[in-house]
Amino acid sequence: MNDGKIVAINRFPSPNPKVELMEITYISNGLKVKGLLAEPKDEEVSDGFLYLRGGIKNVGKVRPARIAQFASEGFIVFAPYYRGNQGGEGNEDFAGEDREDAFAAFLLLKSLPKVRDIHVFGFSRGGVMALLTGIQFPEVASIATWGGVSDMSLTYRERKDLRRMMKRVIGGTPDKYPERYHERTPLYELEKLAAPVLIIHGAHDENVSVEHAYRLERRLRALDKSVECWYFAEFTHYFPPTVNRKVVEDLAKWMKSQHKRW
Repeated sequence: MNDGKIVAINRFPSPNPKVELMEITYISNGLKVKGLLAEPKDEEVSDGFLYLRGGIKNVGKVRPARIAQFASEGFIVFAPYYRGNQGGEGNEDFAGEDREDAFAAFLLLKSLPKVRDIHVFGFSRGGVMALLTGIQFPEVASIATWGGVSDMSLTYRERKDLRRMMKRVIGGTPDKYPERYHERTPLYELEKLAAPVLIIHGAHDENVSVEHAYRLERRLRALDKSVECWYFAEFTHYFPPTVNRKVVEDLAKWMKSQHKRW
C-alpha cells in the first residue's frame, strides 16, 4: 500500500512570509491526487492539521490564504484537493471513494518527521470527510467541523440546487438508494470515534442547515463522546472576516488543548 506516499513536490507562492507553501502530489488508492501543504517557517515540531475542503470540483476549492492562516497558528497543514481536481487523477464523488483521499492525506501528514499529533478539520461537505477520517483513524487528536454536513440525505432534501449533481454522483435519490446515502453519513458509525469533536455552526446557515450540527451533537452526546459546540445565532455559512479570524484563533487553542489529554 502506497497510500499517502509523496510522488512530487512543487513550491507554491505563499501569501504569508512566515509560512512556506508546497503543492504535493501523493498516492491515494493508486491515483495521483494533489493537495497543498503549508508549514510555519519557524517551527521545528508541530501538530499536523488535515484541512478537508467543502464543495465539489471548482466550488469550494482550497484557498492558499486560508491554509496559510491555519499554518500561522503553528500547525503543519495539508489540504487535499480530492481526486479529479487541479490536475489530479480520478473523479471526485462527494464523500464516496474520494474519502480515501482524506485517509491517504492523513497518512501523508503522519509520515512527516516534524508532525506530532494530527487534528482534522472539515468545512461544509468536508465535515463528513473529517468525521469519516476520525472513524477510520481512532488516533486522530481532535476533530473540528465548521458549517459541516453530517447527514447526506438531509443535504439532498435541503439543497434543491445540488440534487442533480448528487443523483449523478451518488447514482440516484435517497429514496431509491438509501444505503448509498447511509454509507456517506458518518452519524451511523460514531461508536468508532475516539477523538473529541468541536462543532461550529451559524444558525442562519442556508448552505448546510444547523440541523446537521444538532443531529451530530445529539448522536455524540447519546454515545457519551466528548463534544463541544459553538453556535453563532447571527451568522450564515460564512462568518464576517473579523469573527472568522477570532474563531480560527479559538479553534487552534481548542485543538492544542486536546492533545494534553491523550
